[in-house]
Amino acid sequence: MTTVFTTMDSPLGRLLLSGVVDGDGPLALTAVTAPGQKGALAEPGDGWLPDEEALAPAVEQLTAYFARELTEFDLRLAPEGSAFRQRVWAALDDVPYGGTITYGGLGEAVGLSPRAVRAVGGAVGANPLLIVRPCHRVMGANGALTGFAAGVDRKRWLLDHERGATLF
Repeated sequence: MTTVFTTMDSPLGRLLLSGVVDGDGPLALTAVTAPGQKGALAEPGDGWLPDEEALAPAVEQLTAYFARELTEFDLRLAPEGSAFRQRVWAALDDVPYGGTITYGGLGEAVGLSPRAVRAVGGAVGANPLLIVRPCHRVMGANGALTGFAAGVDRKRWLLDHERGATLF
């Protein structure tokens, strides 16, 4: 398997996209990160190869998202994480565009006890697929904009964007 990358300009800054390709098979997106994002690579990893063509579908869909022309991504995903994190990340896909869910609600959606809210928060915070897996739609129990690896200002921007607020 080969890891490939590209970058794209966005309202959130220059995004770094990475994916894996296996022979002639289709790309599987592994990460979308923003500058300064907590726990994320700021630069391509060792041995990664630039490949705009392989990542073009992801760039096109993100561009359409930012233009408010796309509300749901249709990409093959392959983020690395434990089975628990994978389960929580997959549940993010069910949070509708423009909607929100609490960390407790997300935990409940994957069959966890309310006491697992911190573990759910840890999994959400480790989501490597910024925007594509909508971790920005997860709120604190009181509706507060809590924790977002790419920064609370970006979280607010994404939520306002999805709700149709004037952004410019």
